[in-house]
Amino acid sequence: MIIGYTTGVFDLFHIGHLNILRKAKQNCDKLVVGVTTDELLRKYKNKNPIIPFEERLDIVKSIKYVDEVVPQEDMNKLSHWEKLKFNVVFVGDDWQNTDKWDKIEKDFKAVGVEIIYFPYTKGISSTLINEILVKEREKLQKND
Repeated sequence: MIIGYTTGVFDLFHIGHLNILRKAKQNCDKLVVGVTTDELLRKYKNKNPIIPFEERLDIVKSIKYVDEVVPQEDMNKLSHWEKLKFNVVFVGDDWQNTDKWDKIEKDFKAVGVEIIYFPYTKGISSTLINEILVKEREKLQKND
């Protein structure tokens, strides 16, 4: 059985999120998804999610491609492997050839974990959606 693993914040769930989960499931028998906790998001991105952790967890759990959901409480991918024993990790290709993921690749190669990079869905992100919503709210406030 091939166990796959991917992680994300999954805030303001959109087609890019769905694309990576769909493609990941096509490449494994069981897909485990780590959902970033609110605390970790504040720590590493210095921002708060729009959708609270428990709700994001429920959203991701409800996706038919996802077999198991776990909290992502830290950024140490190797410690996640030690707990979950996945065979393959799925990540957006915007991380490929970065110092961070070059090190992760080396660590995973040593334990036999494959990394598969998927094309980043261009033109959509939770950050972009939030920026559009903020601008629209500002327009509405000006018209009041």
